[in-house]
Amino acid sequence: MVTARQKLPALLTLCLALLAPPAAQAAVHTADSAPARNPVVFVHGYNADPGVWGALREDLRAAGYTDAELFSWGYDTHQSVNEVLSGRLASYVEEVRRQTGAARVDLVAHSFGSLVSRWYVKFGGGTATVGHWVSLAGPNHGTSTAWACALWDQACRDMTPNSYVQKNLAAGDETPGAVKYATFWSNCDEVINPDGSVPLTGALNTGVGCLAHNDLLGDEPTSAGVRAFLAS
Repeated sequence: MVTARQKLPALLTLCLALLAPPAAQAAVHTADSAPARNPVVFVHGYNADPGVWGALREDLRAAGYTDAELFSWGYDTHQSVNEVLSGRLASYVEEVRRQTGAARVDLVAHSFGSLVSRWYVKFGGGTATVGHWVSLAGPNHGTSTAWACALWDQACRDMTPNSYVQKNLAAGDETPGAVKYATFWSNCDEVINPDGSVPLTGALNTGVGCLAHNDLLGDEPTSAGVRAFLAS
């Protein structure tokens, strides 16, 4: 015969068992509903600095990103893409991954930064650590305007058509690995000549209309395109 004192612990055990599944389900639902996105690393262009990303950073924050998910890499733009800068970018990406615990990052580059980040993706192991790669007005097949400073500046030489960097980036697959690639280009770009230097085979290539080279950094339709691509 079960006494009243024996019934009380059994009743409490039954109640706890009945309450446990909903709590577990709630925890799973919360985890599933968390946004699955990569931290973003911005790579500025020649003779620039991380401050150029103010508008796009604000737009991404308005879209739900936190400051802990947005990183701007600053670097000396007068050095070699392949011998110096791509390796330094690789180290920075590893630090971002360590800080955030993310398996991959998304790279958003402007102008010369497109070459640095492409070299890292193609030759520096970035196909395993980059989810999305975005180029705004990048001299992806070279620009004739770089001849103006190529005599004394290594980065300018890297941007000239048919340079060592250009030939190697164009060889074989321009968009290797499982990385998603996108470019945004203007038909009025005073820095990138010809305009067709920007698009890449295998990338989502978007013309933004008649914008100056630096105007892509603050253009709302371009920003909207970048945000949609990063969310894809």
